[in-house]
Amino acid sequence: GSEYRYYPYGDIFAHVVGYSVQGKSGLESTANFELLTSNAFILEKLKKEFQDQKNIGDHVVTTLDVDLQTAAYHALGDNKGAVVVMEPSTGKILTMVSKPSFDPNSVIENWDWLNSDADSILLNRATQGLYAPGSTFKIVTALEYMREHPEDYSAYTYECAGEITYEDTTIPCAGHNVHGAEDLSSSFANSCNASFCNIGMGLNIAGYRNTAKDLLIGSKLPGDFVKAKSSFALEKNDSMADRMMTAMGQGETQVSPYQMALITASIANGGYLMRPYLIDLVTNYKGSIVSETTPEKYADLMTLAEASQLKAYMTDVVNYGTASVLSGQSYTAAGKTGTAEYSMESSDQTHSWFVGFTNIDNPELVISVIVEESNGGLRAVDVAKEVFDSYYY
Repeated sequence: GSEYRYYPYGDIFAHVVGYSVQGKSGLESTANFELLTSNAFILEKLKKEFQDQKNIGDHVVTTLDVDLQTAAYHALGDNKGAVVVMEPSTGKILTMVSKPSFDPNSVIENWDWLNSDADSILLNRATQGLYAPGSTFKIVTALEYMREHPEDYSAYTYECAGEITYEDTTIPCAGHNVHGAEDLSSSFANSCNASFCNIGMGLNIAGYRNTAKDLLIGSKLPGDFVKAKSSFALEKNDSMADRMMTAMGQGETQVSPYQMALITASIANGGYLMRPYLIDLVTNYKGSIVSETTPEKYADLMTLAEASQLKAYMTDVVNYGTASVLSGQSYTAAGKTGTAEYSMESSDQTHSWFVGFTNIDNPELVISVIVEESNGGLRAVDVAKEVFDSYYY
């Protein structure tokens, strides 16, 4: 008469599938009703009830892809961080990895340690982790600049000297690289901090906030699981230094990897976001379908023209910019890299970001990766490449 949970993949799916002891988390929580409900044939149910036997609960079939999940898990190695992979055309979440992880088979035995771990091991960093977005936020800054200059944003020019100074604030480009003459596309591809700080100082803050809101930053995000709320912290009376920092992805703005996956999915889709989901279908224990998720549009986050232009900028990031490791593959890719400082004491203490998608003309996979405390080591774009390679090779 005893029952138990067995998780055959150990800690690979720990955060997204969750656990069902000491409370519930992940899919164990959101799908609990379906798992406890039996949709067996009615006469069988009546017979078992009459015989005081248990009716077997329904099966929940997830959208998660074992191969992609495993590839993402191993690509992160021993690093803290998270990976989200989505199918933009449907909203299916194919991968949701958070590290450090834990074995859900031994939650009871390890509960005291898990609950007090200094690295917040129980936290699903993919949906609950909040970070400075680094240069991935240049997607938002570029979109706002395009909206404020619809007729002439392509004529933007800037001469990068490797850093920018305004009053007593100096912000360097990565490695103090001097990018020289740039337009908006090359500023984006080179991830030029100086150019984007220059753009940020001239933006309308109210419009900037509205654009962030259009991209669901600061809003309740879709998805039937626990999510942290991102924030856009820039106010109209903030200093030019604050504007510069925000425009390049530092400052007080905070986002989750899941948040950035949704923004990237909308770009891949031509401006609209499909409602994300983790449960593909529910069957009874004999395999007959009880319910099935039908993909549906969630919202328009931007126009088709805006999405097409951002897609072009993100393609240049791979073709000749900071994500060139993804060029020359059997698949095409577009994306944006990012480096976010997490310490006030040293600019060398950084998280690494990458967001992007594959098969540019008909996007197949959207990915969002953060590697915490990479400090110039493992790059998020290399994690993304391992995941993409596992799918296409």
